[in-house]
Amino acid sequence: MKYSILPFFCLVMMFFPLRAQQTEKLYLSGTGNDDTVKWDFFCTEGMNFGKWTTIPVPSNWELQGFGKYNYGFNKETNKGKEQGLYKYNFQIPTAWKDKKINIVFEGSMTDTEVKINGKSAGETHQGSFYVFKYDITKLNNLKGNNLLEVKVSKHSANQSVNEAERKADFWIFGGIFRPVYLEALPQTYIDRVQIDAKANGVFTANVFTSGLADKINIQLTDGKGKKLGNEFSTKIASNLTQVNQEFKSPALWSSEFPNLYTATFTLIKNGKAIHQITKKIGFRTIEVKERDGVYVNGVKMKFKGVNRHSFYPSSGRTTSKRISIADVSLMKEMNMNAVRMSHYPPDGHFLDVCDSLGLFVMDELAGWHGTYDTPTGTKLYQEMMANDENHPSIVFWANGNEGGHNSELDHLFADHDLQKRPLIHPWEVFNGFETTHYREFNYGIGNYDHGHNILMPTEFLHGMWDGGHGAGIEDYWNAMWNNPLSAGGFLWDFADQAVVRTDRNGELDTDGNHGPDGIVGPYHEKEGSFYTIKEVWSPVFVEKRDMTAGFDGSFLVENRYAFTNLNQCTFEWKLKKLQPGADAVFKAGKADAPNIKPLEKGKLQVNLPTNWLTFDAFYLTAKDFYGKELFTWSFPIALPAADADKMVVKTGSSKVSLKESATTYQVSANGIDLTFDKTTGLLQQVKNAKGVIPFSNGPVLQEGVNNFKNFTTKVDGDNLVISSRFDKKESYNTLEWTIYPSGWIKMQVKYFPSAYFTTFVGLNFSYPETEIKSVAYKGSGPYRVWKNRMKGTEFGIWRKDYNDSATGEPAWQYPEFKGYYSNMYWCEFIGKTQKIKVVTDREDVFLRLFTPKKSKDTEYDNMSPTFPTGDISFMNGISAIGTKTQKPETTGPMGMKHVFYDFDKEPSRALDMTLYFDFSTK
Repeated sequence: MKYSILPFFCLVMMFFPLRAQQTEKLYLSGTGNDDTVKWDFFCTEGMNFGKWTTIPVPSNWELQGFGKYNYGFNKETNKGKEQGLYKYNFQIPTAWKDKKINIVFEGSMTDTEVKINGKSAGETHQGSFYVFKYDITKLNNLKGNNLLEVKVSKHSANQSVNEAERKADFWIFGGIFRPVYLEALPQTYIDRVQIDAKANGVFTANVFTSGLADKINIQLTDGKGKKLGNEFSTKIASNLTQVNQEFKSPALWSSEFPNLYTATFTLIKNGKAIHQITKKIGFRTIEVKERDGVYVNGVKMKFKGVNRHSFYPSSGRTTSKRISIADVSLMKEMNMNAVRMSHYPPDGHFLDVCDSLGLFVMDELAGWHGTYDTPTGTKLYQEMMANDENHPSIVFWANGNEGGHNSELDHLFADHDLQKRPLIHPWEVFNGFETTHYREFNYGIGNYDHGHNILMPTEFLHGMWDGGHGAGIEDYWNAMWNNPLSAGGFLWDFADQAVVRTDRNGELDTDGNHGPDGIVGPYHEKEGSFYTIKEVWSPVFVEKRDMTAGFDGSFLVENRYAFTNLNQCTFEWKLKKLQPGADAVFKAGKADAPNIKPLEKGKLQVNLPTNWLTFDAFYLTAKDFYGKELFTWSFPIALPAADADKMVVKTGSSKVSLKESATTYQVSANGIDLTFDKTTGLLQQVKNAKGVIPFSNGPVLQEGVNNFKNFTTKVDGDNLVISSRFDKKESYNTLEWTIYPSGWIKMQVKYFPSAYFTTFVGLNFSYPETEIKSVAYKGSGPYRVWKNRMKGTEFGIWRKDYNDSATGEPAWQYPEFKGYYSNMYWCEFIGKTQKIKVVTDREDVFLRLFTPKKSKDTEYDNMSPTFPTGDISFMNGISAIGTKTQKPETTGPMGMKHVFYDFDKEPSRALDMTLYFDFSTK
């Protein structure tokens, strides 16, 4: 058996000085997945069962090679019901004589029986996600070893606990997954404090004490140790003492300025300090105004939130403060200001990080679709409140999820929360809030305009695979931002729930399409939606504009902060000359931050150099008060036609030659041999000095008719032109090839889509996927786009090596290679044997690279990520993507189909795709 190490206790005491008035801690386990302690362990069923060995604590035992993995949707008959038996020897510091000693478990899955030296510490605890403790003062041996024995049953004997926690849409585990420690208290001590610190400086605290004492002293200090006001005292008349005080002009807490104070409570008896505790607090006021909105410190809020599980792939529900910091930092990087705990209370360190870095929190009593029975739920509610209630980041409580609401528990939140924070029933119209999940745009947004409740979907735009999240958020957020009843919402969800399978050689498992719902991958790999959300939710909104000769350096901006003036931000700019294969030449500078108050609009003036029009692109970066990038917007200056003029070589020393057969045109120019079909006009073969280039069979129109007919040839100067004839009835789509003496080829297609509504429009060619190594292109990147996910990219020159990555699947390799790319100027296809360069002089051309793997959808097949036939496409319009619960067209106007149809087939109204091809060996 293992023993606790007293030097570790000494290390802890460096942070908790060995004074009688301090609560002292001795960890029996480690503090997280990056700090564990070996305990003796026996598993009753499943992997590695039936033998005593060791296990790191805290941990979920499946991740350590024990028991059975289960997802909450598994049939009950297939779910593991194993138990874990733990043993650990420890010693009590001699200084703890005459003190009250508790053993504290921060979380254990699920039913937990505790014995000390063979004697029960108390009743079995039922419920996984809650801090619970036992008074073991009378069970300890102060002079020698103590034996801790813990029996953990993965499946609860209380069926309501299984209904609330384990019949759910997430992984279910077993084990002591959060830290275990001893705490020592004097015989007279502060048991608990409830704090309410309002924005107006009014401070109220309920102080619960045990034993006899005279008074309580309270002192507040800021993060630098500076006192806020003077120490004040309140006499004690019972075991509950209410403290009231008013402070002048405290620094307020919000997600933008998370100002924290330390409140030190000192218990005094006979003039002597006998116990002291500290709490981090924030002055802020939460107010719900009926049929209006949620106000924080007097400001109406729009919550930009996401749902988050306590999860890490290699350790399950066992996390660490390092992971909490990483999670919150990523959320803040996406310009989020809120997070919902789904679907249970988190680790205490996660709430600490939300307090210190600034995120509004919705904390949730577990209940996925089922509920705790009232006695169990009451006890677990009390444990949640005792641990979480003073965190200033918590602005909402949630009683269960999606029907998992035990209404008999609702009154507890109102009765016992000193701050009287609003209570939510996610996916229910309740308490003045409409929180229904996954409503379609027209229903969930359009009909909301005619409602009366505060609108705040606690889940929306489900992020299965590459759908949802960024795909649709611009439409949703525009509607939410402009609707006075909207309080924002919470995306589903933060990270893919892929767990390491110790029973499958370390495979990462999402349980099919149940777990890959994140904006980031299991190890925080950023999907394309990450950057779309970052732009859409930027608190600095920059109005779209083109960079024309008349531009005077003035940008229209909107301050979408709640508490920050834009003069507290910084703005930087760059002008770049983009060069393939080389670093860009640039000029840079800073712009004076304008005085624009929250929720107001104004102008940002950039003093550009006189030669700014000679550059290719302009970049504007906004940074927040702390110097963190909010977003970098890119604005092309030179248009595609300018690049085409520079890149396309038309003249050459050799002449263009033409040979005709019964079925083909055979053209040669400067070492390039081309074969075109005489009837269809399609390119059949390309050959240069190195051999055949496998680029052919195009252009084939998508959602249009290849009715190119009646081809003729003519010589135009030194150029050869092969063109079809326009006929309004039979050949209204036209194709023209121009072959230059240089060997460059121009293709111009003028066409009309065949239907009024089209999923995509454009044309494609065949090119074997097995041939491609990489592409280099000028356009927006490096992430692919969808019709309803256009934001979040940056204009530039990008080099992308081939990968076959599918979003949400191993190996989570991002950016993906295959898909649509926007604003193409030119692209170089780098094959295994040959290169091809394609240039356009048209704006708003999309490049399509092959067809991504279609991941397994639900039975409704809602995502519908459709692609053209062929391999390489050049598009005037691309398809949108849906979500797990919504077809693409129901995610908003940007998800709807295209309308390019022209009844008259008037040539001047035709779509125009013009491309230039370089098939040389250069």
